[in-house]
Amino acid sequence: MHTSLPDIYPLYVIPILVALLLGLLFPVARHITDASQRRQYYLIQVIMLISAIVGAKLVFLFGEYGWPIRTVDNWLEVLYSGRSIVGALIFGLLGAELAKPLLNYSLPPNDRFAALLPFTIAIGRVGCLLSGCCRGVPTDGPLGIHYSDGIARHPAQVYEMIFHLMAGIAAILLIRQQRFRGSVFSLYLLSYGVFRFLSEFIRETPRIFGPLSSYQWLSLFMAGLGAGFLVKRTCFPSEKWKAYFADPPPSAA
Repeated sequence: MHTSLPDIYPLYVIPILVALLLGLLFPVARHITDASQRRQYYLIQVIMLISAIVGAKLVFLFGEYGWPIRTVDNWLEVLYSGRSIVGALIFGLLGAELAKPLLNYSLPPNDRFAALLPFTIAIGRVGCLLSGCCRGVPTDGPLGIHYSDGIARHPAQVYEMIFHLMAGIAAILLIRQQRFRGSVFSLYLLSYGVFRFLSEFIRETPRIFGPLSSYQWLSLFMAGLGAGFLVKRTCFPSEKWKAYFADPPPSAA
C-alpha cells in the first residue's frame, strides 16, 4: 500500500530549526581547552556557516535553473526557493579550509563535528519529506509516496535520511576506535558524494547538462574533494597534527 503525504510546507522549517539548534547546542568543541584556539575554532565555524549558506543557494541555482549558463526569469521565486546540501558541504569545506591558514589555526579537523553533522542533515530531510521537495521519480514499488499530484514516487528523502543516520553512527564508531583521526569528515564527504551520485537516478531533478543532473556532476566533484583531503590528511599529516594525535584522544560522546 502506498503512503500518502500532504504538501505541508510550513512544517519544512520546524525540522530545519531543530537541526540548527542541535548543531549549535551540542558541545562539539569541548575538547579544545585552549581559549585562543577555541575562539579561532568558533570563528572558522562562522565562516564555514556563511560559506555553506551561500554555496547552498548557488548550487541550487545551478542545479535547478542552470544559472549562470541559463537565465533566471523569476528571482523572487528563487529567493524563497530551496537550497542544496551538496553546495553547503562543498562551499562550507572550502570556506573553512581557506580560513584556517589566514587565522593560523593548526588543530586538525574536528571529528566530533563530523559525527554530529550527518544527524542534523537527517533531521533536516524530515522537512523535505513533509513539504514534498527533493522528491523521487515515479515508482510502482510498495514504498511509493503520494503528494498533491497523486503520483507514487520513490521516498528519496527517506533513503537519504537512512544514509545520514548510518553515516553518523559509523563516524561515532570510528572516533571511538581512534580510526581516521582528523579525516572523518573527508570520509563522509567521499561516501556522500558517491551515494548522492547514485541516488540522483531516482530523484526528480532536471537533466540540464547531458544525461546526468547538475547535482551528479557536483557529487562527483564532492567525492573527489573528500578523496583528496582523505589522502592528504591520512598520508601526509603535518607535524603539529602528529603531535596532537600523540596525546590521548577526546572521547566520542
